[in-house]
Amino acid sequence: MVRHIVMWTLKDEAEGHTAAENGAKMKEILEALAGRIEGLRHIEVSADIVAADPECHVILCSEHDDVDALNHYQGHPEHQACVAFVKKVASGRKAIDYVI
Repeated sequence: MVRHIVMWTLKDEAEGHTAAENGAKMKEILEALAGRIEGLRHIEVSADIVAADPECHVILCSEHDDVDALNHYQGHPEHQACVAFVKKVASGRKAIDYVI
């Protein structure tokens, strides 16, 4: 299994919405991938980061069968549609993948 963790910082405003609104939309569209991509075993997204001035606004944690499944997920058209939105609203991204 491979765990994939991504943390994003969002622009204050983008696509006509606040960072909080865009964070909520990111959560909705990313979690909608559950059960839709082979090899994606679990996905969880939170936009409720507890801090006065967080270094990230949205965090994703997903688990995949193996590295090939992670690569399949990352290239999948439904995931790429999410990526297109995220690129419009995010100002920063950090990610790590590791074997569990």
